[in-house]
Amino acid sequence: MARKPNYNFEKRQKDLARQKKKEEKLQKKALKKDAQGNDIPESEEVEGTTDGDQESE
Repeated sequence: MARKPNYNFEKRQKDLARQKKKEEKLQKKALKKDAQGNDIPESEEVEGTTDGDQESE
């Protein structure tokens, strides 16, 4: 008998991949802004570190 697919797991993996891609895009955007000489507010840097902790779960 074939196993039933675990759709919740697949959905969670897709959501995690989407979130990771979005975070990478925001980081690249921030680095690009920083390279142009604009300062990044500290609140954005703090948020970036908390998002990284979620990935390790």
